[in-house]
Amino acid sequence: MNDPFIFAEESEPTDVINQGCWKVLIVDDEPEVHTVTKLALSDFVFNNKRLEFLSAFSGAQARELIAANADTAIMLLDVVMETDDAGLLVARYVREDLKNEQVRIILRTGQPGQAPERQVIVNYDINDYKSKTELTAQKLFTVIMASLRSYRDIMSLEQSRQGLEKIITASIDLFSSQSMEQFIDGVLLQLTSILGCHDNALLASSSLVAGNVHSDADPHDLVVFAGQGQFADKEGKPVQEVLNTELLLAFESALNSRSIVYRNNYLVAYCCSKFTRGSLLYISGLPGPINANQKRLIELFAQNVQIAYENVQLQHEIEDTQREIVYRLSEAVEHRSVETGNHVRRIAFVCYELAKAYGLSEEEAERLMFAAPLHDIGKVGIPEGILNKPAKLDDAEWRIMKTHASIGYDILKDSKRVIIQAGAIIAQDHHEKWDGSGYPAGKKAEQIHIYGRIAALADVYDALRHRRCYKEAWSLADVMAKIVTESGKQFEPKLVEVFIEQIDKLEAILQNYPDSQR
Repeated sequence: MNDPFIFAEESEPTDVINQGCWKVLIVDDEPEVHTVTKLALSDFVFNNKRLEFLSAFSGAQARELIAANADTAIMLLDVVMETDDAGLLVARYVREDLKNEQVRIILRTGQPGQAPERQVIVNYDINDYKSKTELTAQKLFTVIMASLRSYRDIMSLEQSRQGLEKIITASIDLFSSQSMEQFIDGVLLQLTSILGCHDNALLASSSLVAGNVHSDADPHDLVVFAGQGQFADKEGKPVQEVLNTELLLAFESALNSRSIVYRNNYLVAYCCSKFTRGSLLYISGLPGPINANQKRLIELFAQNVQIAYENVQLQHEIEDTQREIVYRLSEAVEHRSVETGNHVRRIAFVCYELAKAYGLSEEEAERLMFAAPLHDIGKVGIPEGILNKPAKLDDAEWRIMKTHASIGYDILKDSKRVIIQAGAIIAQDHHEKWDGSGYPAGKKAEQIHIYGRIAALADVYDALRHRRCYKEAWSLADVMAKIVTESGKQFEPKLVEVFIEQIDKLEAILQNYPDSQR
């Protein structure tokens, strides 16, 4: 068992590439033990990483150091120090209080009778137990090598678990820009773990969101889409600001050759899709030459991550198209009257701000915002002579005018799309009043859907603040006074309070989307 060639396959070159270090915490109340241990392991190298030693001379110091250095790989722990069981208490503190399951704990004792090996192994979560007299330089080397292999594999499994957890979480709602970034970040974690390399990795793309890529876009204008390690906070930044000259040249080479470029300890993989002129995957800290299986894995990633990216872009394109159709349809209805298209855009954003301030969720507020432009879709069934009459409508005309709420509901009610369904509710309820005096059904209070209550206030606010064929624009003071007067009558009192609190934001919306000159 003392064959000096048994670990020959782990020999390292003299010129070790600096890829970090393995932390070893020596815990012993005898200073010479620290000195001898460091001397025996001074030239130790594993996976191109040397050892970094931390020293503690008591159980109390050991607890402080391990708490401050959670990435410690090995703890060489004396049993008897300030008390007969000081080392055992440290081991229990690490496992039970710090919940650190990764560090390899090796007990070293000069008094085996104080803590019998069988009893200690059973009662404490340690990884090895050695008497100081038997722990020669060769055996110490063997123990450290075996422990580091275990620690490396445990950390690799933990990285894989974290990466898989991110991917599973992202898959719940994969087709949103935020979860796409999380998805790619998770895949990067998996890939760096499988390759056994550093945390430093990034995906650079010529496009971050749908609709940003143009036919004349420069494929060399790359920005960081997702990053890990030193690139974790670089998302959205141009690669020219993030990478050094050597890496920029490697990126340029991969982009021009449309292939994977391998260097001494990193790689740059080219990815392409119909939504991007070029995307590049960078991973650093490769532990050695890449084998055929690892190259295949990288190629699969380069292909598949772009497929996922394309799916997200397509989803965004579909959603944007749906929203634009709603806007254009609503604007077409508004253009039948002297109202302008910006009315529906203002209504949408005003409804969103009121909904958020009222307490609706982000999802509900966005649904209301996208559906609100459909509030007057029923006006397609109203004759233009009534719709654009500059004078007050007579009773017969008013009865016809009021039918637009029911017409709008009938047009939209059979849709299976949530935005169109919300539009049907708004079309039907936005002329109902809190006190029950509205139309078409005379609903009151909370019988009126919250979408309808919010859209009603937004519609009146915008109509009063702008010129119409039958009136001039009102001042802000007059509008606020009118809406306050209608609290508890036309409008829900709580909603009026929210309106007053948000008035600055609402006025800003009106200024950003003014009526066009006709």
